[in-house]
Amino acid sequence: MAGLNVSIAFFLSVVAISEVMRQVSKRLLPLGVYRGLVRELVSSLQLCACSLELRMLMEIGPWGGGFGPDVILTLLFIIYLIHGVSFDGASANPTVSLQEFLVMDSSFVATAFKLLVQFVGMEAAGILTTHYWSWELTDFHLIQNLMALDCSSSIHTSLYHGIFVEGVCSFFFHLVALKFQHSHPLYRAPVLAVTVTTLAYTAGPFTGAFFNPTLASMVTFHCSGNILQEYVQVYWLGPLTGMLAALLLYQGNIPRIFQKNLLYSPKSKYRTPKGKAVSGLKQTGDNGEGQPQLRTKPRS
Repeated sequence: MAGLNVSIAFFLSVVAISEVMRQVSKRLLPLGVYRGLVRELVSSLQLCACSLELRMLMEIGPWGGGFGPDVILTLLFIIYLIHGVSFDGASANPTVSLQEFLVMDSSFVATAFKLLVQFVGMEAAGILTTHYWSWELTDFHLIQNLMALDCSSSIHTSLYHGIFVEGVCSFFFHLVALKFQHSHPLYRAPVLAVTVTTLAYTAGPFTGAFFNPTLASMVTFHCSGNILQEYVQVYWLGPLTGMLAALLLYQGNIPRIFQKNLLYSPKSKYRTPKGKAVSGLKQTGDNGEGQPQLRTKPRS
């Protein structure tokens, strides 16, 4: 269990350093720069570094450390719970940033910068974690360094099934995120952590259940077993399709593309009171604003 304790210390160190960077940046930088760039950069670094270490435990732990999937899933839940509380509104996920653009919550330029810093943050996390592994503090890291020379693909199914799996994972993740988007982080974070853990348990054996294009690019695109085109189809096309389907199902339209609601009829702005008609009045239509227009019935 010594190796597991070292990994837990690494998780805590990454989260603590990331939180210090967020707090210092929030105090020293303009709020727009912090929200648009720094928090996405730092959160992407935090997510990727923890994911790489957790993936190492998942691959080596069962036979190198003697602990089962229950330990990995527990760590996954706790880590994503911490991410949800500490990210301070960042997503560290390109499909979430694109969703914000499609619902017109973010401009094209702001979205482009978010995608760029997410990639930079995860590249930095890869360099940081690889350097940390080179210290070989545990036997896990020694084995990981040997395995890194010839890693294998995370796709353990057919191409089209892999696209479907990543798409379905992204669909449910985004649907839950949309449902709880206005909830307090203390309520939203556990729900999303349970969702991610459930999806990882269900779909992990097939594709790794990334449903995060940049994270998948960092972790598995360089591994042998599939060509770049196949990786892009599974880990980019699948999650993007799932996000679009979730957005369309949740609100019936995609505002950046079309305004018409295809699934849900808009509720009437005015409510007609129930009751008996007033004697001497007759409804003749509406007044052009959706309200009924009445006229007095002439007496005979």
